[in-house]
Amino acid sequence: MDVGEVLLKNDVKQVLCAFSDVRGYLMTFSIPAREFIDGTALDGIGFDGSSIRGFKTIEESDMVWKADPETLRIVPWIKDPIHKSALIFGDIYEAGGEVLADCDPRGFVAKGVQRRLAEKGMSVIFGPEIEFFVFESLDPLRISWDLWVSPNGGVGDSWGPPRVMPDSPEMRTGKNFLIRPKEGYFRPPPEDTTVEYRNELVYHLEKMGVIVEYHHHEVATAGQIELDFKPKELVQVGDAFYIYKFAAKNIAKMRGWIATFMPKPLYLDNASGMHVHQSLWKGEPFKGENVFANPEDEFGLSQTARYYIGGLLEHAKALTALCCPTVNSYKRLVPGFEAPIYICWSPRNRSALVRVPMYLKKPSMIRAEYRGVDPSCNPYLAMSAMVEAGLDGIKKKIDPGDPVMKDVYELSPRERRELGIGELPTTLRDALDHLASDEVIQKVLGSHIFDVFMSIKIDEWNQYCLYITPWEYMKYMDI
Repeated sequence: MDVGEVLLKNDVKQVLCAFSDVRGYLMTFSIPAREFIDGTALDGIGFDGSSIRGFKTIEESDMVWKADPETLRIVPWIKDPIHKSALIFGDIYEAGGEVLADCDPRGFVAKGVQRRLAEKGMSVIFGPEIEFFVFESLDPLRISWDLWVSPNGGVGDSWGPPRVMPDSPEMRTGKNFLIRPKEGYFRPPPEDTTVEYRNELVYHLEKMGVIVEYHHHEVATAGQIELDFKPKELVQVGDAFYIYKFAAKNIAKMRGWIATFMPKPLYLDNASGMHVHQSLWKGEPFKGENVFANPEDEFGLSQTARYYIGGLLEHAKALTALCCPTVNSYKRLVPGFEAPIYICWSPRNRSALVRVPMYLKKPSMIRAEYRGVDPSCNPYLAMSAMVEAGLDGIKKKIDPGDPVMKDVYELSPRERRELGIGELPTTLRDALDHLASDEVIQKVLGSHIFDVFMSIKIDEWNQYCLYITPWEYMKYMDI
C-alpha cells in the first residue's frame, strides 16, 4: 500500500500511530500526514520507551516505532477537514531502528509465532466474540445501595452491598421497558436500546476493514452487546481487536455514552467474555486445508485437532493469566453466569472450557472455541500463547480425554473428580503462579515480556489486596 498516496487522496491531515503496551492498552501518537506523504515518517519515529508500561528503563529509553503500511485505515467518522485522521499500526524497534524490540507484543511475539508457522507452511486463524457494555454514564465515585437485585438474586434480603451503579435506560423505569438481569440475549428494540449504536458501529468498522458477521444484545442488562467479525490471521486479528475497541469507544462518545470492556461491571449479572474460535491450516486460510477437519469423525475433528485441544487444556491454568489478566476478570470466572471455570472439552456444550461448535460440519468451519478469555487481555499475547499451547499438544500428542456431554455446572464435586475435570484459577494471583511454572507459555512471551508482565500484575494484585472496599465496611463495621 502506498501510504502517502492514500493519505493525499483522502485529504488526511493527521495520522494516529498505534501500538500496544504489554498490558494490552492501545497507545497512539499523532504525526501530521505530510510527514508520511513527503517526509521521513515511514523510516521510523523515535519515542520514550521508559514511559510505556513494560517497555524500557530510563537509561535505555530511546526506541523507534515503524509503520506497517498494510494496516493504514482512514477513520471514517471524522468529517471535519481540520481533524481528518487515519490510523496505522506499527512495530517497535530498539534504538537505531534495525532490531525488533523484545518488549513489543505485536512485532516480537505475534509476528514471531506467525512467521514460525509460515516457515512450516502453516497458518492459524482466529474469530473472537468480543462482548462489552455501553452505559449512559459510569461514575466510580458514585456508590449506591443496590436495590436492583438482592444478594440472593431477588429472594430474601431487600438490599445488597453498595456498588457503582451505571446509568442505563435498560435498568431505569419510566424511560424504557426494563431488561431483567440475565434476560437480555437477543432482545429486540425498544427493550434493546443499542440497535442504532450497533448499526453505526458496524458501518464504521466495515469502512476500516473489520467485516462484521452479526451483532446482537447480549445476556446482561444495561446495554451489553456483541459484534462478531470475520476471522483473521494472528497479527491481523490483534489489529482488528484494537480497531474494534477504538471504534466502539469513539462512536459511543459521539452519543454521549461510554463503552467499557471491563469484564465484570455489574453485580449479579453476566460479565463480558471473549470466546476465541481458532483453527490451523496448511497454506492460506480458506484456500488450503483445515487440519482440524475430518469429515469421517463424529464431531468432524481430526486427531491433530484433538491434540491441539489437549494442549489448550494442559496449559489452561497458565493461559488464564494472559487471557483473563485483571483482578476484575476473576469476578467473571464464577459459577452461574455462563463463564467457563472447568477444564474440559465438549461439542456444543457451553459449560466446557473448550467447545467444538456443531452448527455446520463443513470442513472449512471446523474449529475449537476457547472460552476462557475476556476483552481486557492483550490479544497479541493471549492468542500467541493459545497457539503455542495447542502446538505443544500436537507435538506431545496430549490426549484431551473424552468429551464431557453433561452440563458441567450441574455435576457434583465427586463426579468432576471422577471425570478428571480440573478448575481454572480463582484469582489473578493463582493464575500468575501457574504462569510462573509453565515453560511453554513463558517461551513464547520471551524473558522480557514474561518478567515485566509478572511484575506489573503482581503489583496490581498487591494494590487490590491493600484496598479497603465499601463492601468490607458494610460487612464488618459492626463486628
